[in-house]
Amino acid sequence: MARSILNSNNVPVFDRSKMKKLFGTDGMRGEAGQFPLDAKTIRTVGSSLAYHLRQHLTRKPLIVIGRDTRESGIWLERAFIEGVTRAGGDCKSAGVITTPGIAFLTRDLPADAGVVVSASHNPYQDNGIKIFAPSGRKLDDETEHAIETDVFRGVALGVDSVVVQNESDFENNGHSLRARYLNFLAHVVEENFSLVGLRIVLDCANGAASNIAPRLFERLGAKVIAIHNNPDGRNINNDCGSLHTQSLQKRVVAEGADLGVAFDGDADRSLFVDARGQFVDGDGTLWVLAKYLHAHNQLNQGLVVATVMSNVGLEIALQSCGLRLLRTNVGDKYVLDELLSSGASLGGEQSGHIIFPRLSLAGDGLITTLYLFRALKDGGKKLHELTVGFERYPQLLVNIKIREKRPFSEFETIQKLTREIEANLGNEGRLLLRYSGTEPLARIMIEGKDHDKIAQYADHLAREIRNSLGAG
Repeated sequence: MARSILNSNNVPVFDRSKMKKLFGTDGMRGEAGQFPLDAKTIRTVGSSLAYHLRQHLTRKPLIVIGRDTRESGIWLERAFIEGVTRAGGDCKSAGVITTPGIAFLTRDLPADAGVVVSASHNPYQDNGIKIFAPSGRKLDDETEHAIETDVFRGVALGVDSVVVQNESDFENNGHSLRARYLNFLAHVVEENFSLVGLRIVLDCANGAASNIAPRLFERLGAKVIAIHNNPDGRNINNDCGSLHTQSLQKRVVAEGADLGVAFDGDADRSLFVDARGQFVDGDGTLWVLAKYLHAHNQLNQGLVVATVMSNVGLEIALQSCGLRLLRTNVGDKYVLDELLSSGASLGGEQSGHIIFPRLSLAGDGLITTLYLFRALKDGGKKLHELTVGFERYPQLLVNIKIREKRPFSEFETIQKLTREIEANLGNEGRLLLRYSGTEPLARIMIEGKDHDKIAQYADHLAREIRNSLGAG
């Protein structure tokens, strides 16, 4: 296997200090066809992953791959498979499947890695690569850094002969792998779990859930009305799914449905609409599921893990039941890390990423929906009845353009005003001040019972930040 990193004069050319980070907290993501989401780079990523996996194995590495419904997914998946094969690995394609579906297959086969070609809730022009370890967790940082190094060095990783499966082989494998995941979901709650008598509307976002979600819930006996389940390669997330729930809310009411479910493009998140057409986000879902698990002695340590963006109303509601909320940085990666370190059994985000670490180390919109149905059936109540007790406090988000990201602690006027606001909010509000990780912005998030008061607080603080750090 060749590892070529030389220029025309046979001099090594690589400056690590100039290397950009390709993998974020949610894998690689960008515009399809542009670096790093071009065929050449993705081929290198596939080769690099297979190469580094081989260093720890005495056999060919096995990688399972799947994609959402974007038109670019087909050629990006093919480029990745070519790269894996050229580096001496084997690749099985599940075709169009959800991100948590690949996480499950990686663990269940087991494979040495799982790869999803998806940009989640982004528009169709974007795409991405997400890699899972055999545990179902996202790929470790060390291997990600090794892949990034290979990409920026232009490393050639390959073998002399390459044999790539034909399309019929891929389709046969894909059908079998998708059926394996569907069977797991059908029994994940309990054997013979039934949804007979329930009428549900599923918004599949024209994405990865378009086929499997209706099949799953029909198999369990529900009356299913599926919408936005006809992907054409370009309509994924387009005015539908978890980012655009208006049409789902109207349809639930029109159909007299018991529940509406909105998935995102890769179905690792789900948001809900109750029978009255009211929207229920990830915080509301965590509230319902926490109470259900606690009542069945399945909420470890009485603890729920969420992020700094979860509404303070959730924290207050949980406290009223003797339960605790533990906050992390934004990102399901951080939620999972805390779940594993604390031993908690439930965590998630406002966006609808909910994780049950006992079942899956990836957020799975289908599993979340199944467990919500279990809470509804066991409690004999409607969703709007189960959300009682959770009062969503008004929340304001303000972005301020800045010229530099100096620590807020260097500005006494900002610190003084922040302390005054926090004192005024007391236990019935919350203030979060941070910088954007990708843009020259300071972000204020403030919550409290009185909308007018928190708007006034946010305005005063924003004015002070502009005076001290504003871009002019």
